[in-house]
Amino acid sequence: MTNKSIYITLLAILGFHAEIQADTTQATAAPRLVVCISIDQLRSDYLQAFEPLYSEDGFLRLLHEGLVYSHASYPFTPIDRASAMASIATGVTPYYNNIVGQKWMSRETLRPVGCVDDQKHAGLQTADTGSPAKLSTSTIGDELKVATAGKALVYAIAPYRDAAVLSAGHAADGALWIDDVSGNWCSSNYYFSALPSWVQAYNRLQAPSRKIQSLTWEPFSLLTGNFSYFMQMGEQKPFKHDFRGDTQYVEYKASALVNADMTEMAKQCVACTGMGNDKVTDLLCVTYYAGNYNHRTVTECQMELQDTYVRLDNEIGRLISHFEKMFGRDKVLFVLTSTGYSDEESADYDKYRIPSGTFYMDRTSNLMNIYFGAFWGQGLYVEATYGNQIFLNHKLLESRKISVTDATSRAQEFLAMMSGVRNVYTSLQLLTTQDEYLQKVRNGFSPERCGDIVIEVAPGWRIHNENTQENVLSRASFTQFPIIFWGAGTQAEQVHTPVTIDRIAPTVARAIRIRAPNACSSEPLF
Repeated sequence: MTNKSIYITLLAILGFHAEIQADTTQATAAPRLVVCISIDQLRSDYLQAFEPLYSEDGFLRLLHEGLVYSHASYPFTPIDRASAMASIATGVTPYYNNIVGQKWMSRETLRPVGCVDDQKHAGLQTADTGSPAKLSTSTIGDELKVATAGKALVYAIAPYRDAAVLSAGHAADGALWIDDVSGNWCSSNYYFSALPSWVQAYNRLQAPSRKIQSLTWEPFSLLTGNFSYFMQMGEQKPFKHDFRGDTQYVEYKASALVNADMTEMAKQCVACTGMGNDKVTDLLCVTYYAGNYNHRTVTECQMELQDTYVRLDNEIGRLISHFEKMFGRDKVLFVLTSTGYSDEESADYDKYRIPSGTFYMDRTSNLMNIYFGAFWGQGLYVEATYGNQIFLNHKLLESRKISVTDATSRAQEFLAMMSGVRNVYTSLQLLTTQDEYLQKVRNGFSPERCGDIVIEVAPGWRIHNENTQENVLSRASFTQFPIIFWGAGTQAEQVHTPVTIDRIAPTVARAIRIRAPNACSSEPLF
């Protein structure tokens, strides 16, 4: 072969290599917009039950064209909306991000505090204060801001304050939610000095407050209103709900109709802020609702729940189609998952002779004070109770030179003998455990925000707090839900290997080429 031939061959090889490299770079380019959709109380069994009623543009499109992890779960317990949203955003459990629930007992005041309550930051168009100050770790939105020197735009939209603030994170440009009293879109001065003009204009035209008096929730179609696919009970009477009175917006936010507001505000936010219009990736977090109407039991609102999923399917389809048309499928990445819990049923087990009972927290604390008094003299050793947790009086124990370890150990022995108690965990036990069975309990525990003693009652039993009138049913049921990725080069695939939601944040971080949140050590899903 001549030198000239060798030279031409080398050029051809180098050119071919450069072409492949260019194609690869183009195929894996970071999306312009990431849309994280969290659906409160979405369940796989309901999702599948109503498939015959869906359009081709919503859930079916995601399930057929997306990368679907069908067996997702949360690696901690208990789960509620706030702890779920915080864990999705941070990629870690409450043990690290410190959001153990929507509320917890403050050790300083011995009063319940909200997870995003912050008196330093007043509400805008709402009396509620709010900030992510109690969230102890960074979120995926925070890391995006850091990685882009603040150029990326990060917004969160939700019906509820906790969902909006926690998914937005510390560095976001804005968090927006619907106020329970006024029915207007609102925020906190943590994010804005004043509510943006585009939000004010939207409130004047399309806020729930503008339409609530003329609004009636009726079935989406004849099929959803007359025939139950859910309980296989055949023909049903159509429902009809108006929203009136002091709690009208609270009820509205626990109905299927609120999801249309989420879609419209998401579209408005992207259009008015210029999200996705440059090469810097932006992040939009949207929360939808898939729970029971006004938190009733499934038995009381079967048809409403069916209609909720059908309407939700329609809204998901509208959101996907709108952003796909704006940016193109390869320029936007959708991530969809669930908060992984559902409103508990108020089952009457006694009626069906199923073993059940009630565990009274305040009576138990009084008995514990008497029990401790026999050892160490009279005193208020139990300072407070909240949920299934007991808070000991550390100052009294210290003054009498009694270690917290000794007190919790004696309490554990005492409580284990009581009817209905299945397990008793001490704070030290949860902090030092290596037991795989206890790992989920430990992951949902925070030494700063939880009690010294955590009580687990038997399934079918209720925990009743006489002071707060809290009444919670113990039920170890598993809620199955998916994690779905769609767009930005993802390929259609069904993955049935069990995965946990703490892997969403590092997966998104890899897709947009930034660091995962600062406490996240989980591996990306792909």
